[in-house]
Amino acid sequence: MKFLPRKMSLGAAALMLSVSSVSAYAADTIKVGVLHSLSGTMAISETTLKDTVLMLVEEQNKKGGLLGKKLEAVVVDPASNWPLFAEKARELIEKDKVDVVFGCWTSVSRKSVLPVFEELNGLLFYPVQYEGEESSKNVFYTGAAPNQQAVPAVDYLMNEVGVKRWVLAGTDYVYPRTTNKILEAYLKDKGVAAEDIMINYTPFGHSDWQSIVADIKKFGSAGKKTAVVSTINGDANVPFYKELGNQGLSAEDIPVVAFSVGEEELSGLDTAPLVGHLAAWNYFMSIEDDTNSEFISTWKKFIKNDKRVTNDPMEAHYIGFNMWAQAVEKAGTTDVSKVQEAIIGVTVPNLTGGYATMMPNHHITKPVLIGEIQEDGQFETVWQTTGTVVGDAWSDYLPGSKDLTADWMAPLSCGNYNVKTGKCSGQNY
Repeated sequence: MKFLPRKMSLGAAALMLSVSSVSAYAADTIKVGVLHSLSGTMAISETTLKDTVLMLVEEQNKKGGLLGKKLEAVVVDPASNWPLFAEKARELIEKDKVDVVFGCWTSVSRKSVLPVFEELNGLLFYPVQYEGEESSKNVFYTGAAPNQQAVPAVDYLMNEVGVKRWVLAGTDYVYPRTTNKILEAYLKDKGVAAEDIMINYTPFGHSDWQSIVADIKKFGSAGKKTAVVSTINGDANVPFYKELGNQGLSAEDIPVVAFSVGEEELSGLDTAPLVGHLAAWNYFMSIEDDTNSEFISTWKKFIKNDKRVTNDPMEAHYIGFNMWAQAVEKAGTTDVSKVQEAIIGVTVPNLTGGYATMMPNHHITKPVLIGEIQEDGQFETVWQTTGTVVGDAWSDYLPGSKDLTADWMAPLSCGNYNVKTGKCSGQNY
């Protein structure tokens, strides 16, 4: 028992007890930061992910929360503004004192917040496919690495569709450029000539696709089977697919395989001209599985709209959130360092009938699915891996990366360990 100093007034004592009570009350909740764009060009994709985290928080609270405490979501809007992502991340960690953050979509937003999470030792769960070439102690990558999406998609087009000419079309930022750098090296390694690869980039929100689609049409008229590998992000997809239809480019002529178009994006499109085009993901809403059916039902009830769809990044948040919750219970605390250690090896159900495991490189195991767009805006799975694939932080096809590995378990505790030199070089990501 603590005694008050003799000279402390009753008023001061009351104030001290009041402050103590406020502090105790503040510690009664576990704060979950939500860092997704609710306005701007990426809102079309990210608003749904904000709602997904809110649903997961609500469902966890129905189970009694974590460690005997309720979860409290703290939502901010970085507004598709990349520097603002960093400001909002700092606000969540320093001002709001969140225990974990679920957020970001584009890689440029993730790159923007990365130094903040490392400086302040925060936890970020990143739910979207990305270009790899990174492994941070403070980030858990629950979306697909290139070897879990981009490379298998190219293999499918090459081996199953017979594609010989390749259009690599992307939005002009780090994810498409790095992914296409990997794919270009991979295609050339497979014997594809440089003249059979066309690369094009457009700004975020690009709307005038007439000349670009005409160029794609011309490129595909050389007598070789041609496909578009699309890393176009955000609302630019709407006019892109519309222009494909306007110029009569069907999936039979030049199939498009997209890495950033899912059920949510298709829900705002006339899908009739898009039937047969493809997407590569690790989850589709159409997967028949009891866990998926329950997730869809919970989502529609939470969002109060039977027409709302689910998609791959939502599943990634579902997996990441459940991994974090399990790691918190395992560690008996939300302390970042202890959760980072406890989460390695944690295994939770995915929504496709299997399980996801957090690996020492902070990436997870995932199945790879190729889906064909249907008229109802859903995907029919036309190909999938027999099991799960371990996410690779560093590409086997880039000279500066193929000798690197990431392993955040002792004794390495390094995000870019060079297996040839035996050294952990530069910053650990």
